[in-house]
Amino acid sequence: MNFFNRKDDGPAQDFDAPTSVIDDISGDYALDAAHSRIGFSARHAMVTTVRGQFKQFEGQAHIDTADPSASSVSVTIQTGSIDTGVADRDGHLTSADFFDAENNPEITFVSTDVARDGDVWAITGDLTIKGVTKPVTVEFEHSGSARDPFGNLRVGFEGGTTINRKDWGLGWNAALETGGVLVSEKVKLEFDISAIQQTA
Repeated sequence: MNFFNRKDDGPAQDFDAPTSVIDDISGDYALDAAHSRIGFSARHAMVTTVRGQFKQFEGQAHIDTADPSASSVSVTIQTGSIDTGVADRDGHLTSADFFDAENNPEITFVSTDVARDGDVWAITGDLTIKGVTKPVTVEFEHSGSARDPFGNLRVGFEGGTTINRKDWGLGWNAALETGGVLVSEKVKLEFDISAIQQTA
């Protein structure tokens, strides 16, 4: 049997259908870092993609579905928690060649504008890396809401954007003998977010 050409099954990547227990998700939320991911991917030697993530972060959000512009988001990431699965590479990324984590222990994002079109939320804010602050817009899709076994109301969002790392002073690179560079200037940022509603 040719498993690469089967027609009877759907894509293996498909998950179960998302849940949605409430229509109005307005409220104050805390990011659940244990069930969220802030990741990134970049090209290496222009032949493959290397992926990583930050393992320590926290964030808060205020969601206003009636007036999305009144919504807000703030996130703080511990720079030294970067993890690409290779210790030597992580050490290089936290060095002065890249993030200089010793002198810049945190990466922050603070929203300045929030807009909504159906289930898609466009969040614009100031991203600060290595002491440089630049505006970034990330589009998120609301991926559902659920009441977990502990009584917490959770909402989910998935999104991403692409930035040029040189805009934040992350300019280290090495030339290849065959032309081009070792690390792509463009980096994709990836967000899988679970947030818990905060109650008084």
